[in-house]
Formats: sequence, structure tokens, C-alpha cells
Amino acid sequence: MQKWILEFEDALRVEENASVHTLRNYASDLFQLRAFLMEQGTALNAKGDDIGVEGVDSLAIRAFLAHLLRRNRKSSVGRKLSSTKGFFRFLKRRGAIEIDPTIGITTPKKEHQLPVHLTVDDMFRLLEAPPGDTPSGLRDRAILETLYSCGVRVSELVSLNWDDIDLGLEIVRIRGKGNKERLVPIGKKAQAALSSYREQVPALCARTLYDSAAVFLNRQGKRLTTRSVARVVDQYVKLSGIAGKASPHALRHSFATHLLNAGADLRAIQELLGHASLSTTQRYTHVNLDQLMSVYDRAHPRA
Repeated sequence: MQKWILEFEDALRVEENASVHTLRNYASDLFQLRAFLMEQGTALNAKGDDIGVEGVDSLAIRAFLAHLLRRNRKSSVGRKLSSTKGFFRFLKRRGAIEIDPTIGITTPKKEHQLPVHLTVDDMFRLLEAPPGDTPSGLRDRAILETLYSCGVRVSELVSLNWDDIDLGLEIVRIRGKGNKERLVPIGKKAQAALSSYREQVPALCARTLYDSAAVFLNRQGKRLTTRSVARVVDQYVKLSGIAGKASPHALRHSFATHLLNAGADLRAIQELLGHASLSTTQRYTHVNLDQLMSVYDRAHPRA
């Protein structure tokens, strides 16, 4: 099974141009399946040191899902099932198995969860938290401003190059999921933060050569990782005294929620976020009770 997982990963990389993030998730999910089957002694090969893919049946897959549901959210289990289905479809196409054991196994219904987002006041406090007199502080402020101004995913943020940013036209070229490109506006506050940070990049990476193409760098002159950005956001959430936790994705949710609450069209928000389906964007149509009552009082003829 290990050999086939690696071949599947290569096929995704070459044939579907899958991102590094997608490849890492698929591999993690499938090696987790392999570890479970090994532990259960399911379809072990003759040597007992791996799984024979031809011996994996639907009962084994269902047992794996039941195991996952005891300790994971349904959305996470759904993603792992999607990885598993893709893997066994690949095996069938390659002739490694005759029957796909995942046929007929449905994805668990997801819980309806509202996206975590910050209020406008909390968002402004967060944006003002990084110091404006140090190279790292200016970088961190540019990170927060860009996340909120453009509504980008953290993976899209760390892949930004300076050539992607046109301050004259006030737009940023984003490479999203599946390498799909989109253009998004960038606000003046974020533009100013990026310009101030760019002047300090040599000071930030003073002791080393640095990647001059990449926008967001660490002190070693290398492109920041998504995990590093998450740590930056968490640091300033705590520093600004915001209750609870907020991830980089919460800034994306805040971007969409604040636009929607200010009257932006849902279709426009879909384009800005790079969602393939409008149903994904509709998660942001949540409103608080005060807004709901206000709309009702203004609009209902018998209110």
C-alpha cells in the first residue's frame, strides 16, 4: 500500500498539478488509513509488513470511518473519506484492484458551523497591535493588513511575490486552489503597510542573503510558512486582548462578514474569496440578532 500511496501522490502532482498543501493532506490521510489497517491486521501481505490493497473491502473502510468519527469532526472525516475514495479510484484505473471498496460509502453530513470572525472593533485593535518601529513589527503589520484587506487564504498569502502586487492599480494577483488565479483589490492601509515593510526587508534579513522575490520572509531570508503566519496572528490576538482565539482564516472570515454586513453583493464576495461554489460563500450570511430585528422592523409591513 505504501508504494501505491507514493504513486498516487506523484500522479496528483503531475496530472492534476495539486498544491503542496493538497499533497501533504492526501498523504497524511492515506498513511493514517494504512496505520489503522495495519493495527487491525486487515489485508496484511504475506510478510505482514504492509497492506495488500486488493484485500481491502468496504467493511474495512467503514471501520476506519467509525474509528475517525469517535475523535474527529465530521468535516475532517469527510475530507479523509474523499482522499480515500480518490486513492481507490486511482488503484482501479491502474488495475491494482477489481472492485472499488469505497463505492456506496457516503460522506458524513457536516455540522452547520458559523465561521469564526472578529468584530470590526476587535479587527482594528488587532491591526494596530504590531509595533511600527521594528522590521519584524512592520512585517507582521503588513501580514495582518494583507490578510484582512484581500481576504486571502494563508497559503495564498505566503506564496505572494512582489511581482504579484501592483500598487499603481491597487490590485494583487492571487494564486488560489488548483493554481487558479484571481485579481483582488488591496486597500490603502495595506498598501502603506507593505511599502513600509519592504523598505525594512534588508534590515529584517541583515545577517543573510534573502529571497528577493518573496513578499513575506523570516529572519533567515526564507519565505514564511503557513504555520509561522498562524503564530504571528496568535501572538497579536493575545497582545491586543481579544477574547478567544483567532486563526489567519478568521481574518478571511472577518473580511467576508464585514463586507456582507456593509451591503456587498454575495456574488462579488464569492469572486473575491475565490470560491468555486456560491454555497460556500453563503456561510457568511449569518447576522446577529440586532441586525435581524433591525431589518425586520424596517422591512416588514406589519412590524
